[in-house]
Amino acid sequence: SPILGLERVPDPVRATRRARRVRDETVGAAAERFYAEPPQIERGWGALLIDTQGRAYVDLVNNVTAIGHSHPVFADRVARQLNLLNTNSRFLYDAFAEFSERLLAHSPDPSLDTVIPVNSGSEAVDLALTLARVATGRRDVIAVRESYHGWTSAADAVSTSAFDNPHAADSRPAWVHLVDAPNAYRGRHRGPDAGAAYAREVADLARTLTDERRPAGAFICEPVLGNAGGVIPPAGYLVAVAEAVRADGGLMISDEVQVGYGRLGDAFWGSTLQGLVPDIITVAKAAGNAYPLGAVLTRREIVDALAREGTFFSSAGGTPVSAVAGTAILDIIDDEGLQQNAARVGRVIADGVRALSERHPLIGAVHGTGLYLGIELVRDHVTLEPARDEAARVCDLLLGRGFIVQAASERQNVLKVKPPLVLTERDARRFVDALDAVLGEVD
Repeated sequence: SPILGLERVPDPVRATRRARRVRDETVGAAAERFYAEPPQIERGWGALLIDTQGRAYVDLVNNVTAIGHSHPVFADRVARQLNLLNTNSRFLYDAFAEFSERLLAHSPDPSLDTVIPVNSGSEAVDLALTLARVATGRRDVIAVRESYHGWTSAADAVSTSAFDNPHAADSRPAWVHLVDAPNAYRGRHRGPDAGAAYAREVADLARTLTDERRPAGAFICEPVLGNAGGVIPPAGYLVAVAEAVRADGGLMISDEVQVGYGRLGDAFWGSTLQGLVPDIITVAKAAGNAYPLGAVLTRREIVDALAREGTFFSSAGGTPVSAVAGTAILDIIDDEGLQQNAARVGRVIADGVRALSERHPLIGAVHGTGLYLGIELVRDHVTLEPARDEAARVCDLLLGRGFIVQAASERQNVLKVKPPLVLTERDARRFVDALDAVLGEVD
């Protein structure tokens, strides 16, 4: 700056200290922190984040920004609508009709023919639980351990991830009933019959609740277990659970907030990986690309049941700008082939990491598919002792090499890889090379 004669350029180090101080003072200890010395991010482009000192990082954790940071088409269409009109859904405008039609075109089944806009994943899950309650007349819900569904009262009630809340399993209300996470790698049931065994637990619980005259109105599950590290339930699990829950009059809620919208590569929705057609689907994150937008997809008769308790609208989710944002994202995903890119680039990472496991014993398993992957680190391949400290060290070392990766699961030993869907094969290979080098240091 002195060479250029610019004396009033803000000191980026001082700005970083100020941002950290303000965050600590205003949000306090509840703010989630990934690094002891986090970079202060100033801008983004594609799958890159750039800090105040001009360093670029490959963003491997941002499943919120599905179409990438600062996408020019998205920014232009949202800006144009902001200059025209922004108000809530009580008024009639074409933008919402267009968004609904575009989203329903991706519906996994014609029976899911109704869209309700919301402002977040938490609100989507909250509304889904309300819809299940009014449609079935039942309050009780079956939820899966190690799951995260949101922060509203209802969404938090069915969230059991100890990472987000160490006392989650002990603080559930009486209407929430828990079953084990269907994890065939380190869970109670393993091997080819794991799916059927985990599903029997749900069926047994559903029958018990019916016998106790408080039958479950819904079963809620992420079709890929996000907070567990991208674990895919064993084959047959979701369909068998659906049969058991529906036999007792309950509904299936598929929480696709983290894994929907083509992120899984081979499927636009996580539920279709196992051939399940849910009764209710919740979406957010990718749906708005960090704009406040989510949605609930369901059947018309389920939504109509809500009229018995009143009407519904979402102040932020139902605006014309939110609708334009949602349509733009779906257009970009389709026009740029981002679902296909997720499948292709995800294979580069998954195959590369599996090859690394032959010489790095810390790698226990690679979970997930597409661009929702979990690299589980263990100290022993028999006991599966979690390598928590090693995972934290790997994340810090990767940051130094220009890659932002987050440790996940209740054991904090899974490197979660969930980048923008625009991640390139070149950056994927660079990540595998960096992980190889970092594991060599940690090993």
